[in-house]
Amino acid sequence: MKYKTQTLAKYVNDLAAKSPTPGGGSVAALNAALAAGLISMVVNFTLGKPNYAVFEEELSGILSRSEKLREDFLDLVDLDVEAYQSRDIRKALDVPFMLARLCFHAAKLCPPLVRKGNINLVSDVVCAAILLESAFVCACFNIQINLKNLDDKKLAQAINKELSQMNKAVSKIRKSTEESVGKIIRG
Repeated sequence: MKYKTQTLAKYVNDLAAKSPTPGGGSVAALNAALAAGLISMVVNFTLGKPNYAVFEEELSGILSRSEKLREDFLDLVDLDVEAYQSRDIRKALDVPFMLARLCFHAAKLCPPLVRKGNINLVSDVVCAAILLESAFVCACFNIQINLKNLDDKKLAQAINKELSQMNKAVSKIRKSTEESVGKIIRG
């Protein structure tokens, strides 16, 4: 069964049930898909507005990337379930690692929208940044728990190094987005 074609109620009911899947990794991917949806919404409400015409090309590019990411995140909702059920440690590691990388790329779409997106939706931009950081952190915990069972110390070191670098960037993006949006909202 593919959750991305099921109702939200079905997903949440299955999540709450006494079953290991869907679980935290799948929820993190859904969280990221929601964030990408917010990014797309902000751009869709900005494109075609005369005040933002100068940013039209850049915004169209952001929309294209956010829509691709949204689809990728939705795929990961189901891939996480499949990876867990497979009991294959590499699959169980690869899915959250893909999620972490995609969250990193998606987070980079937020800062330009604070300045170039429809001002009426600036709070949605910060919501997206927060959701992406949350999904990223969840993915990192799922990676860490699976790294404990991996017998490749060199790979584990490389993964941890990359995660550390991405974590700094994602956290910085979320913080700066929060600060910028806070200034806009509070004056």
